[in-house]
Amino acid sequence: MASLCLRKLIHQATRNETICINKYFDIPLMQTMQKTTFSQALMVMAGAKRRLMFVPTKSFCTTGEAEKKSEGKKKNPNAQKTFGSIGRKIPQRILHVISENGDSLGNMHRGDVIRLMNDRDLKLVPLRENEEPPVYRLMTGKQIHEEQLKRREKQKASSKAGPVQLKELTFSAAIAKHDLETKIRQIQQWIDKKHHVRISVQQRNVADGPEKMLALFDQIVATMPEKATYLSQPRVVKEGKSTCVLRHMSDKEASEYRKMEKEKQTDILKEEHGNETESSELQ
Repeated sequence: MASLCLRKLIHQATRNETICINKYFDIPLMQTMQKTTFSQALMVMAGAKRRLMFVPTKSFCTTGEAEKKSEGKKKNPNAQKTFGSIGRKIPQRILHVISENGDSLGNMHRGDVIRLMNDRDLKLVPLRENEEPPVYRLMTGKQIHEEQLKRREKQKASSKAGPVQLKELTFSAAIAKHDLETKIRQIQQWIDKKHHVRISVQQRNVADGPEKMLALFDQIVATMPEKATYLSQPRVVKEGKSTCVLRHMSDKEASEYRKMEKEKQTDILKEEHGNETESSELQ
């Protein structure tokens, strides 16, 4: 009888807790307690309390943390953008469009641009998105591929070349021949390293005019065929002083220079051959 009363008291004391456990964990403790002894019931209650213990945990993300994460995911504005088509998803409403031939088509609505893309089977490439209106160009797939190859080669060349340095030399137009040769050798070494060279020439006798100084610049460039060319043409900066900047030729410029020299030689030979023919006819 005493055992029965004790079991009823335990049942009433744990009723609310058992209902809560059944609600959240779907554990049928009510049936278990009705079939167990007093010691077993106490063990079940202790285990239930342990299971109901809450552990404080950190929330997934606060508003401040979310903003920090979004800022961290923002792209670097100085990062180089990939050259390519944007498809049909044009964010701006009005665009300034350039045709595949390089002609300006003026400002157009994006709907008209999409229709033009469909009619000509062209792709749209952003050029200057920060302008108002933004500038886009219509291009074929082949044009985009060729432009990507050019940019890739240019990027490789710039990474290999390293930073360009500006060297400076100043001397008089009346410089001695030996000293001039020494200066020219120094300029050649800088040009070989693909540096820019600013040359300043001072003339004591201003009455002679700047022609002597300009001829001196051409003489220096002539000593470095297929290598040096003008970055900025010779000019008079003030009375009695002229300056220019030399740079290394690109491969394309060197090829064109060789072609021009070859044509000059051919013209000279033709002229000499013509003079010989005329002289033989006269004889």
